Amino acid sequence: MLADLRDEFPDVTISKIRYLEGEDLVHPQRTPSGYRKFSTADTDRLRFVLAAQRDQYLPLRVIKEQLDALDRGETPATLPVRPEVPAPAPVPAAASEQGEPMTAAELAAAADLDDAQLADCVQYGLLSPGADGRFPASALAVARAAGGLARHGIEPRHLRVYRTSAEREAALVEQVVAPVLLARSEDAHTRATEQLRDLGALSAQLHTALLEARLREVLGPDAGV
Repeated sequence: MLADLRDEFPDVTISKIRYLEGEDLVHPQRTPSGYRKFSTADTDRLRFVLAAQRDQYLPLRVIKEQLDALDRGETPATLPVRPEVPAPAPVPAAASEQGEPMTAAELAAAADLDDAQLADCVQYGLLSPGADGRFPASALAVARAAGGLARHGIEPRHLRVYRTSAEREAALVEQVVAPVLLARSEDAHTRATEQLRDLGALSAQLHTALLEARLREVLGPDAGV
């Protein structure tokens, strides 16, 4: 199940899936020994949640409302049709699943950024092209988020705080994983990779939880954040 999801969502981890289960978004069966059994429907449900987070930046509360509506046989108001699995947004061929680098024009088009906004993303350290001027496929998620925020009036120059925060979090994670890498074995590298994924997912969960808690304080408990 995890391997199937990682084909489309490379950053998904066991910790992330268990977090979504704890948020009542997926309900795998349990064996008498406590082992989780994910059916095809469970995997499709997880794919729905992960795609909604990645492509639409929806909070878990809204995603759960959509799933509840689908469970009742309804079409959620925020969805044009009732999909079994949301289709990923189309991207240029250069930004394919193979992870090929993209030109500035390809990245801007895929992320719905204009040339000036893309240039600002580079200027303020959100994106960094290689020596050949191309951007790695991993830049697409950052560019899409920057493009979405720009549509709400938050320009790339305002996003340096995110870059600084990410750099500090990465440094902290590196300190945790560094002792494992000292072993310099293939097994140690595998364990370090899995640990990095788990720590990244947990850091993202903490960031989201803290941000939502702060917004509730600002907007009030009935704001529906």
